Amino acid sequence: MKTLEDLIHLEEPGWELVTEWLNEAQNEYEILPKDEKRAEKELVNTQVTTRSPMGAVIYETGGILIDNGWLRILGSGSKKLDRGLAEWNKGKTFKNYGDQPSHFLIADDVIGGYFALNAGGIGSEMGKVYYLPQDTLEWECLDTNYSEFLYWALVGDINTFYEIFRWKNWQDDVKKASGNQVYSFVPFLWTKEGKDIEKTARKLVPIEENYNLTIGSAKLAP
Repeated sequence: MKTLEDLIHLEEPGWELVTEWLNEAQNEYEILPKDEKRAEKELVNTQVTTRSPMGAVIYETGGILIDNGWLRILGSGSKKLDRGLAEWNKGKTFKNYGDQPSHFLIADDVIGGYFALNAGGIGSEMGKVYYLPQDTLEWECLDTNYSEFLYWALVGDINTFYEIFRWKNWQDDVKKASGNQVYSFVPFLWTKEGKDIEKTARKLVPIEENYNLTIGSAKLAP
């Protein structure tokens, strides 16, 4: 395990690059405040350097909310998004800090979709970001790395990406959710009856509950 001193790069910090992307942003975003000690702990537990955009997001932010919180980029954890990146992955993609993860959950959305960096456990494309949507329950390769994904979240056309998942007045509903909640849909979006999101019943549930149900359902899905 590398120490905090090993992971902090004062020369060529990744945050400078992330700041450039923030200045280019086309999508509404909110940088969540960090707690210094928590940020240091998360950085050590993830074992990534601040020279990388991922390390910079962990060390410099409590997370980033995109589009009023529809999309949540995990950082070191904050009041609105009370999950650090390493903390959230522990017990899901690895057992103990320092273990090699099967994949790394890096972001999620308010409809229970999960973004992960593949380390061999969810597909053949190593180092690529995959998305697990509620309508298929299958990991899909987005053919981007972490940096490209973060840039897309800030600058890209996320409206088209989420077009079929957005219901009337979704903007108002999203503001009701914390970063530790997602909307659950009945019928489930992966069923035939749940294909029209306007006809589903929606309620907020803890993301831990949704994640466990999603992974369990994905394993059962044909």
